[in-house]
Amino acid sequence: MSLETAQRYAWNLACTLKVIIILIETDDGYTAIPSDDYDGDADHVVREYDVFSS
Repeated sequence: MSLETAQRYAWNLACTLKVIIILIETDDGYTAIPSDDYDGDADHVVREYDVFSS
């Protein structure tokens, strides 16, 4: 998935599900997943989407 598509998808997921979503870089591009489900290397995290932060 391209970076732009992944960013839009991640923000939409965060707003819809009301959970923190992280955008990570993979060998095949980028992907968005809930932060609670990620147990990989923190260096792969590109951005965190938290709708509750100010």
